[in-house]
Amino acid sequence: MTDPISDFLTRIRNASSARLPRCVAPHSKLKLAIAKILVDEGFLAGVEEGTDERGHKTIVLQMKYVDGQPALAGLTRVSKPGRRIYSGTAEIPKVLNGLGISILSTSRGLKKDRDARREKLGGEVLCNVW
Repeated sequence: MTDPISDFLTRIRNASSARLPRCVAPHSKLKLAIAKILVDEGFLAGVEEGTDERGHKTIVLQMKYVDGQPALAGLTRVSKPGRRIYSGTAEIPKVLNGLGISILSTSRGLKKDRDARREKLGGEVLCNVW
């Protein structure tokens, strides 16, 4: 696997469309930070760390549904290993005119698009969520 972040986002997207109660993914600090942002924004119900049967660390995501429909309508990877997308403060994209969020990797850690604009930070646009 060459892009673990894309794999993580695809696992979330697939679990949401299949209406699974939870999703399990391999652990990393970056994936955990993305998951915490998604929980804070209300796209996921919860996140916790666990281990699999071999003792490897995992991230267990509790999916969120509203009236039987997934709270997560869309999730796309913007910056990829073959083509990194960087954005300055003025060029940070608005997702669905502010209804969605962009997650950026900045010099001060992962930030939502609103927080990055407020703190006047630019960085690599990892994904868009709506």
